[in-house]
Amino acid sequence: MTIPVAPDSSSEPGKQPPLTMFGPDFPFPYDDYVSSPAGLGSVPDLALGTEVAVIGGGLSGMIAAYELLKIGLKPIVYEADQIGGRMRSVEFDGHPGVVAEMGAMRFPPSSTTLFHYLNELGLQTEEFPNPLAEVTPSTVIDLKGESHYAHTLEDLPPIYTEVAQAWQRTLEEHADLIPLQQAIRDRDTAEIKRIWNDLVVRYDDQTFYGFLAASKHFKSFHMREVFGQVGFGTGGWDTDYPNSILEILRVVITAADDDHRGIVGGSQQLPMRLWNRAPAQMAHWPAGTTVASLNDGKTRPRVTELRRTEPGNITVTDSDGFIRTYASAVVTVQSWMLLNNIRCDDDLFPIDHWTAIERTHYMGSTKVFVLVDRPFWKDKDPETGRDSVSMTLTDRMSRGTYLLDQGEGKPGLICLSYTWSDDSLKLLALDATERMNIMLRSLEEIYPGVDFRSHIISSPVTLSWETERDFMGAFKANLPGHYRYQERLFSHFVQNDLEPRHRGIFLAGDDVSWTAGWAEGAIQTAINAVWGVVNHLGGAAPTENPGPGDVFEELAPIRLGD
Repeated sequence: MTIPVAPDSSSEPGKQPPLTMFGPDFPFPYDDYVSSPAGLGSVPDLALGTEVAVIGGGLSGMIAAYELLKIGLKPIVYEADQIGGRMRSVEFDGHPGVVAEMGAMRFPPSSTTLFHYLNELGLQTEEFPNPLAEVTPSTVIDLKGESHYAHTLEDLPPIYTEVAQAWQRTLEEHADLIPLQQAIRDRDTAEIKRIWNDLVVRYDDQTFYGFLAASKHFKSFHMREVFGQVGFGTGGWDTDYPNSILEILRVVITAADDDHRGIVGGSQQLPMRLWNRAPAQMAHWPAGTTVASLNDGKTRPRVTELRRTEPGNITVTDSDGFIRTYASAVVTVQSWMLLNNIRCDDDLFPIDHWTAIERTHYMGSTKVFVLVDRPFWKDKDPETGRDSVSMTLTDRMSRGTYLLDQGEGKPGLICLSYTWSDDSLKLLALDATERMNIMLRSLEEIYPGVDFRSHIISSPVTLSWETERDFMGAFKANLPGHYRYQERLFSHFVQNDLEPRHRGIFLAGDDVSWTAGWAEGAIQTAINAVWGVVNHLGGAAPTENPGPGDVFEELAPIRLGD
């Protein structure tokens, strides 16, 4: 059943306020800020209509462009490929309306700023069939050649409950889970910062695996191995084991891996609607103006060069050889692009920021989808009465398999495999058919009586983000010791302390955020960049709706010493 996207954020008597992605590094209420009728800010009359370069047409770039439009500025959007970025919804040949989500596909209701825009743009969501989710008919856990069929955690052998309890107790005892989540529910910024800043100091140099191994609740290797395969929320987490535990804690404490929803019709609709929608209220521009209309219906092509030109401008060259100079620019591409694909002046950023960009650690990801004639997985096994196929987590090559029902009388969609990091690397040399065959072999071993191939009605579609020229990775995942780099990149939008030659260009995107890989982070950094542009052009946020830069000193992420 499809329902309106807005999560219930009201606090009924006796009920807790909801967990949201409020902090913890920078606990600013982005959801309240973007929904305020006062708007995000204004610029002096002389600045109205000023062109601002927006480099990258993913979610962050389109949010920035849309909000700049509303303020009365003119966003000029550059995009190397297609609007959407890693919100990429791919149709199957001959089957319009059925899309495979090659990037972002599931979104937690705790992403309340994201849901604000989904509501504003009239998009609907539906429950996503994660392992053991209520909407998931059944789940199979297949480890070391042994499969277990389940509807709930209680249906699995006791070791799985023990692992789940061990994870909960470890979080409570070593990460102050309960008081930190309560502070987030209450939006108690002082308490959030008190608890979280201490965790940052304690764990900046700790891996996810090291955090587990140090807990008495994960004393056995077997428990750590099972947890790595099955994990929490969306499934296996062993590919994250080398990453900073702070990355994982941010996900857990903000419920980012819980109760996921998919966007009906495909996630790419969101950036596309931001491109085409005329805001109900905007300064300077006539009614009906859209980001698309300000760009004559098409984006500028790939950016090839970014230079500083006097007096403090940013000059952009694109692949058509077109050169244009701007008073300000928002850069939302994966930060590695500034090292490899775009020629950049050294003076675009201070040297410490270049170092942070160079040290950025991205994880790869691969998906493989097939279209089938019908959702045959609903068929019951005549001997066991079980679903013939289930949502599957396994240590075989497929790792995670998702069954996506398109509705009565429509083809079914199977995400044969969703892999990260090393598991993704294993597939890079293989074409789409080879990848499909490997995954089908894995599934045929788990479900020996099921003829998967007889149901496939279209060629497979696949994508590995680490081989995409304009991405070189799926999402950032900080390693131990990387907090300082992240703090520099996130805080870059507040430029009062920067030398004038470094001002006016603003970084945004999920990799600049504290929650890389999540749409909420892409949006939050876009909002930061919009505040930065407005401030740079002599404007300000409304006094009744202060922006992230206005309260930055009070809420700023902790800065670790050398």
